[in-house]
Amino acid sequence: MASTQYDGVTSEARATGSEGFARMALKLDAVATGLNGIAYLALATVLDSFFGVTTAVQYPVGAFLLLYALGVLAIGTRKEINCTALTAVIVANVLWVALSLVVLISGVLSPTGVGAVWIVLQSLTVGGFAALQYVGLKRM
Repeated sequence: MASTQYDGVTSEARATGSEGFARMALKLDAVATGLNGIAYLALATVLDSFFGVTTAVQYPVGAFLLLYALGVLAIGTRKEINCTALTAVIVANVLWVALSLVVLISGVLSPTGVGAVWIVLQSLTVGGFAALQYVGLKRM
């Protein structure tokens, strides 16, 4: 009987441990994305001239990022992380990177030099989250 109880505790601990890395990556993504969204919403008029991206772009992007962050946080704080949901976050992050680079290369937003650097840094950060989440997915 004690062996069964021990095995149950061990497998529960393994399940939690195997999701730990993915959970951490999701939570980091949610915090960084949420803060970014809040900044776009709260500081849009300041960032407009700094980044060269209009408030008409920043407000909807900020709102999207805030909602996206809440979704990522919800996935990362569930009792068990859903592999399909985690995969969707990874794909969304990779798409964000690709679209950011397309926007930068196309010049559609005409960012300032600082804005262009910000877009690249943001893409690298989001790509890093996708990579961490992929490693977490593989460990599950």
